[in-house]
Amino acid sequence: MTKPTYRALYVDKTPGSPEDTPETTTRLAELTAAQLSVHGGDVWVAVDYSSLNYKDALALAGSPGVARTLPLVPGIDLVGTVVESEHGSWVAGDRVILNGAGLGETHHGGLAERALVSGEHLVALPEERSARWAAGLGTAGFTAALSVLAVIDHGVAPDDGPVLVTGAAGGVGSVAIALLRHAGYEVVASTGRVTEQAEYLGRLGATTVIDRSELGAPGDRPLQRARWVAVIDSVGSHTLANALAQTRYDGIVTACGLAQGVDLPATVMPFILRAVTLRGINSVDASLRQRQRAWDYLADAFDEEALGQFIVEIELDEVLSRAGAFANGQVRGRIAVRVGPGTA
Repeated sequence: MTKPTYRALYVDKTPGSPEDTPETTTRLAELTAAQLSVHGGDVWVAVDYSSLNYKDALALAGSPGVARTLPLVPGIDLVGTVVESEHGSWVAGDRVILNGAGLGETHHGGLAERALVSGEHLVALPEERSARWAAGLGTAGFTAALSVLAVIDHGVAPDDGPVLVTGAAGGVGSVAIALLRHAGYEVVASTGRVTEQAEYLGRLGATTVIDRSELGAPGDRPLQRARWVAVIDSVGSHTLANALAQTRYDGIVTACGLAQGVDLPATVMPFILRAVTLRGINSVDASLRQRQRAWDYLADAFDEEALGQFIVEIELDEVLSRAGAFANGQVRGRIAVRVGPGTA
């Protein structure tokens, strides 16, 4: 390592705060390789890009449950170049992607110029795709790809009927809509900002945009009018319960988020009487096979130009000022964070 320190966003306990419920302070810091290597790993990556996700915003704000160790560099995504490796699959110069796998939660993450990570979770950056492209998709795109592939694997064909996407203007929803359009599906998008987002969601590929109030209130019946052949949900709670109650016979509902809540006020009736499948999507612990398949699928569906319609790029020193927008529901699409040039 030729540079003595590396820029990083750093979340640490506020001095004097309680150990059981610590307050945190976040700052842009200069960290040494020793500080960045405390969690171990066998591959050093010079980080070109990370991204700003809901989990990152929570960690930066000091919300409990995301940063499971302190101090911590947030950032659940990173894209960059291997500079040193003790892992047999990777050598200096390899271009790599890492999403989840504890990054930015239990292990220093991607919002730093250098990261020491485990090579077993890395995926090669697809040929003819840039680091910005991969960060623009990030964990949200990766999660959306896993969700859409689950729908395809279930046997749902494009001419079977409409697919509902909830939380449609968010990162997962935006990418899911574009992926579904690429595969030829009819997409219905649910959002709380219909007037503001209808044109954007239509450009992504939604044929119909509905207000989230149609799904977000407590349902009055365990089974409702069958509307959807599949659902990609990132909202949870009553929205997920109503989506299940409205899914057609032998349909599939994927669940990857909890924006409305962690509860599921539903009954077993959709599963028993309509044979609906509820499929959980866990991008953090996805296998290497799943990771590679999802990124190959994303590379086939999106080129650099296609990604441009829902990506905003910011610098590392802008992250703190942008993070609060997540809590206020002011973010749509994806935010890529340019961290460094990716050179050793």
